[in-house]
Amino acid sequence: MRLARTRGKKPGIQVLIDKGSVRCYPLDKVMDRVIQGDALKVLDKLPAESVDMVFIDPPYFLQLPKKRLRRWNVNSDVDPVDDEWDRFGSFDDYDRFITDLLTKVQRIMKPSATIWVIGTYHSIFRVGKAMQDMGFWILNDVHWVKTNPMPNWLGVRFTNATETLIWALKDRKAKGYKFDKRLAKAVGLGKVGANVWTMPLCTGRERLKGADGGRLHSTQKPSELLKRVIAITTKEGDIVLDPVAGVGTSGHVARGLGRHFIMVEINPKYIDGMRQRFLNVGQGERR
Repeated sequence: MRLARTRGKKPGIQVLIDKGSVRCYPLDKVMDRVIQGDALKVLDKLPAESVDMVFIDPPYFLQLPKKRLRRWNVNSDVDPVDDEWDRFGSFDDYDRFITDLLTKVQRIMKPSATIWVIGTYHSIFRVGKAMQDMGFWILNDVHWVKTNPMPNWLGVRFTNATETLIWALKDRKAKGYKFDKRLAKAVGLGKVGANVWTMPLCTGRERLKGADGGRLHSTQKPSELLKRVIAITTKEGDIVLDPVAGVGTSGHVARGLGRHFIMVEINPKYIDGMRQRFLNVGQGERR
């Protein structure tokens, strides 16, 4: 799927640093920007019922041990998702974080807006329960099948080759949400546009690198995934909100598809990655 050229858009991205003294942000001050700050604080300052779609790629809470992981059969280290942002004291702590995040974005969603949340088996079922308890109305789950999943070194269970996306309305009575049936049939499994998407993990030139040459973000999503999400369930000119934006794939793709975006990210290292990434957006690239 090729990104459209963004007419009238200059390359680069504007960064707004959230300050405690600011009580609210007018929509025109945050649109097409990344806000550097704590999502749970920033979201309270955004206008109610102002965005057309929300995409959330929250922490997985993988519950990994705080020690080196070794591949015993090839004698090398595993490069796991062991970032501080993926650590919680308990399932209760994780559930509170997810519920707080969902409560705040629910207020910002327009009545016809939809929300996407992605996760692995470690957490997506907890997220789904929280959404249903809060009144979100689930339209679909979409299964992303990875053509190049992480190797199954130990061979004691199935290779984890999927992630699940939940697509939902803010409540059951919502009407007028966007869905491009033609495009959904073009990318889904088979001719019926089934809820199965097959594509590789983010690798190669698309993967942003840090100063040490390693991956900048542990769980950067492929642009193709966000292209499908945004193109199928929004229209040109809509506003996409990503409250935990990471390295900005959602905004990068949104701009390329002629949509507006609001991103929130607390890590300045990731925002620096966005700055470089957005210098190339809007040139019809396939990244």
